[in-house]
Amino acid sequence: AQPVGGARAALPGRLHECRSRVHVDEVERHLPLAERLGAHGRGIVRLHADGRGLNDQVGRGARACAVRLAGRDLTLAFRHRSEMFTPLFFFILVTALFPMSIGAERSLLQNIGPGVIWVAALLAALLSLESMFRSDYEDGSLEQMLLTPQPLSLLVLGKILAHWLRTGLPLVLLAPLVGFQYYLAGETLITMMLALLLGTPVLSLVGAIGVSLTVAVNRGGVLLSLIILPLYIPVLIFGANAIDVASDG
Repeated sequence: AQPVGGARAALPGRLHECRSRVHVDEVERHLPLAERLGAHGRGIVRLHADGRGLNDQVGRGARACAVRLAGRDLTLAFRHRSEMFTPLFFFILVTALFPMSIGAERSLLQNIGPGVIWVAALLAALLSLESMFRSDYEDGSLEQMLLTPQPLSLLVLGKILAHWLRTGLPLVLLAPLVGFQYYLAGETLITMMLALLLGTPVLSLVGAIGVSLTVAVNRGGVLLSLIILPLYIPVLIFGANAIDVASDG
């Protein structure tokens, strides 16, 4: 993998910090991701090259690198706002179409509201899943993550956190506005927000499994849906039933 940005220019200085027993190629492989993760990542690369104190320092820096990686993904998402806002507009449109299509009968909308909101949230999360690892796979960043001494689970958790912050959290915040269309009471709205706050991270976590299996497949959206939708059913049942129980008192 070739270094990106200013990594090539900064390579000679870093090579002087390495011991003679470390091969130059080992450092070059880690520099691209180190540049992306900032100072914490560069520090880990130097420790890896030196071969000293790695176990102690990786544990302290792994969480910081995961947070930096999540921040990087959020920055990239804000640069591509259309991809970020498409699931949110989809959620609003789907929940708005049902009251217009079946009428404004209060009791009917209250009965179907929880299920409609959760199905719309599930599909909105699914719509944004494919981009979780796609860009990193295409530019080689995923390979760099595998080569770093950082725990891969924490780096993946950072990417899942970024996905939830740009998709799941906005859905939670939009839930009260959507709930008013279905005549949901104040206590029911609070329960719905809490259920979405607990359920949407699960959607991102489970979705990451399917994305990791289909990231190398061209146009793998259909295959991703077939893998993930059955795993989403328990979350859907839990969330809709929680709102139903709250609405019944």
